[in-house]
Amino acid sequence: MATSTHHEITIGPLAVRPRVEPDESGGSVAIHEFDVPPGAVLALAHSHDNYEETIYGLAGTVTFTIEGTPVDIGPGQAVCIPRGAVHFFANTGAVDATALAIVTPGILGGDYFREVAAVVEAAAGGPPDRAAIGAVMRRHGLTPAPA
Repeated sequence: MATSTHHEITIGPLAVRPRVEPDESGGSVAIHEFDVPPGAVLALAHSHDNYEETIYGLAGTVTFTIEGTPVDIGPGQAVCIPRGAVHFFANTGAVDATALAIVTPGILGGDYFREVAAVVEAAAGGPPDRAAIGAVMRRHGLTPAPA
């Protein structure tokens, strides 16, 4: 059953729509749909030690760079990002990209994205506070990669 936690969350150019929250699956999975517009680079590289993240492409192409290797994910394609692998993503194409992020076990919920959105919004169009974003990441089980 969809709840108020399923509303779209905007983080700069990124739109995230939680589809299955951890509490809805008993913690087995969390699923988030996200849109990445052309030219967007979400370059805060990170890893996570407590879950895998599988990306499944729905539209356009999003490029995940995993441990330094770029992997293009288009419609119907998928990649599994193992625990501990440093990664980030970008849309270097000319059209919007949409994909699902499937987190197993489901320990990363929409609260993470809402907290990051608040930090970005507080920057009022300027660069967001990287230390504050790093703190949110660590609180939700993500480890920012060294700059």
